[in-house]
Amino acid sequence: MPELPEVETIRRDLEPLVVGQTVAAVEVDPGTIDLLTDLPIDALRAGLVGRRFVSLGRRGKYLLFGMDDGRTFVTHLRMTGRLVWRKADDPAIEYERGRIALDGGHELRWSDLRKFGTWDIVDDPAEVVGKLGPEPLDEEFTAAFLRKLLAGRTAPVKAVLLDQRRVAGLGNIYVDEALYQARIRPDTAAGEVSRGAVSRLHVACREVLERGIENRGASFSDYVDAQGDPGRQHMYVQVFRRDGKPCYACGAEIVRSVVGGRGTHFCPRCQRRPRRRRSTTS
Repeated sequence: MPELPEVETIRRDLEPLVVGQTVAAVEVDPGTIDLLTDLPIDALRAGLVGRRFVSLGRRGKYLLFGMDDGRTFVTHLRMTGRLVWRKADDPAIEYERGRIALDGGHELRWSDLRKFGTWDIVDDPAEVVGKLGPEPLDEEFTAAFLRKLLAGRTAPVKAVLLDQRRVAGLGNIYVDEALYQARIRPDTAAGEVSRGAVSRLHVACREVLERGIENRGASFSDYVDAQGDPGRQHMYVQVFRRDGKPCYACGAEIVRSVVGGRGTHFCPRCQRRPRRRRSTTS
């Protein structure tokens, strides 16, 4: 699933291309009508055609196309969605489900193997993204904030980081990578993560996302950028999908387990379980 670095890469690619462009036509494959959530296709066309894009933002894993009428066209790639820039006369792309034609002669092509992606038009983006927590690259995501977020929780630290209501933008890839960098075992109860480990995790969350953006996202399977090209971050992961291979730091075999219902990768030697604190009696 595309995470913050992948979606941010697409946003940066598309922003100079779509801002100032006016929507000329919209087409959606009838077999993918769920793409529109509860929005009928006629309402989507009425809301988009003739509208000019004035901004392109991102919040968490959502792309936010600001329009000249003050409303926002919101998209989410979900598991296998792709949004690519193509000339109007280019052939259809694989698993193409929708097209947004722009007056400059190009189109936004939507491809989605699993058909889980979504489009919507909202009066206020907060209707969709207002429930999201801060992003690790935000100023408000401090070590103190993270410490408070984890304190007292019995859920695995990985599960807490994946909860978009708590922290927005992190997904399976970058959580595994951040926990490895911070030397925290993913199934550790969040409340048992030490103060020092929380500080390391705070730094790691920021750094793995920044590296992901620098390397234009991770293309393990479906993700491509707005030009249809793969990213490079998958070539630099430390643990994600490296199960059975040696840890780059210590040589131990990377292990795959399931934490919070998600496939999880870690080094059993570098990411040891925390020692239980002994209770004392007077």
